[in-house]
Amino acid sequence: MSFDFDSATRRKLGYQLIDRVDEFFSSLPDRPVQLPADRRTYGPLHDPLPENGEDPAKVLDEIYRDMVDKGFHVPSANYFGLMNPTPTYMGFLGEALVAALNPQLATLARSQLASKIELETLRWIGERVGWPGEFGGTFTSGGNEANFSGLALALAAKFPQAIEDGIASIGAPPIAYASAEAHHSLDKSAGLLGIGRKGLRRVRVNDNAQLDPQALDEAIQEDSAAGKKPFCVVATAGTTNSGTVDDLVGISAICRRHGLWMHVDGAYGASAIFSDRHRDLMRGIELSDSLTIDPHKWLAVPFAAGVILTSHPHALQTAFSVAAPYMPKAAGAVLPDNSRISTQWTRRMNSLKLWLSLRVHGRCAYEEHIDRQLQLANSFSSWLKTPGHYEPAAPQVLPIVTFKLKGDDLSDEELSRLHCAVVDEVTRDGRRWISETIVNGRSVLRMMVISYLTEERHLRQLELSLTQAALGLKTETKLNRD
Repeated sequence: MSFDFDSATRRKLGYQLIDRVDEFFSSLPDRPVQLPADRRTYGPLHDPLPENGEDPAKVLDEIYRDMVDKGFHVPSANYFGLMNPTPTYMGFLGEALVAALNPQLATLARSQLASKIELETLRWIGERVGWPGEFGGTFTSGGNEANFSGLALALAAKFPQAIEDGIASIGAPPIAYASAEAHHSLDKSAGLLGIGRKGLRRVRVNDNAQLDPQALDEAIQEDSAAGKKPFCVVATAGTTNSGTVDDLVGISAICRRHGLWMHVDGAYGASAIFSDRHRDLMRGIELSDSLTIDPHKWLAVPFAAGVILTSHPHALQTAFSVAAPYMPKAAGAVLPDNSRISTQWTRRMNSLKLWLSLRVHGRCAYEEHIDRQLQLANSFSSWLKTPGHYEPAAPQVLPIVTFKLKGDDLSDEELSRLHCAVVDEVTRDGRRWISETIVNGRSVLRMMVISYLTEERHLRQLELSLTQAALGLKTETKLNRD
């Protein structure tokens, strides 16, 4: 079958897909997240490689049905899981348009308008950060690549010779710092950059699960005295486990005192800069040297859309620029080529979905979105403070709520086992999804409001399910039941 469908076939398939997508979006307020536990399977598929094609309408309909009927649906209003949103419909349309036009953003000469749209979107984000001077950045595949880029920028700024001569030219082990609650992507990045995972020093957190500034200062002094070379501190604006925001102002002061680069991993929480009302949640973010932010989290666009920004735009060229004779340079161009300011070479246009969402809905829609999700999370936190089976585990800052079963003298192992039993019971029928994680060394239950479709009724249903799960554990004699 030829790749070149005629116009009638293209239109037929396009309308077929749009009808199915519309059906799916309409179902999301009440769609179960996944199949019931007894119907879930995790084995591989065994279909042979197709030698000859099939009817495209039949294949498209079959794969839609299979992915919807047997899939895991993070866009559901009942998904209280990780930072995976219900995507805006404009985001979906933007992705479809990008897939069709297939712009290549490696160079301005070969992308032109697509690159300019991306740079404009980056400007919109950067202006909300509030840096007093110039800034630069690029879209990434997500927070992992953005955090990798942030550490690479810090290395390039502190040890520029290492770009050509390698880590060994630094003369002593370079050390970066992050809290015990910071994201695991930093460990990956440290290994890939050659400083080694042991070159990322995890610093203890305080009772609020924030990076402890005093412990950080002591660690930097200790490593410097031992002949090591501290170069970067990663502060987190919205940890994955609990939504904690580190003291950005205090950490910035420590970085300035020791001459260190401050990278802020705001993959989730930094989107609060789009809210005037809640901008203070990110107080001090404008003091960062570089910043990770993932529009495919709180800004509700489809995967993948991460961003790395820096208030030292020249560092992007220092860290990433490589000359290649086959990469055309537009005559008289003053805008940067993406291949010279990022880890990627061939690159998809990851910005259009956010650009379209902002053009159609505007920043004020995100203001309302952020405020509403914070209100819903506050509502759930208030329920936890009423007489019942659960209590808050860590302060709620963003729309992530951690909580635990009430109980006297429960060991860490007992608490984790009971929390996992609660998760299993709440998620057994597939309707909703929560998780168990570790905060400050102890097991907690975790929920977050991430879908713009989630309403109070979904919270009440979750609360009922949690209560029933706790009642099912009534044989556990150490549990407190008010």
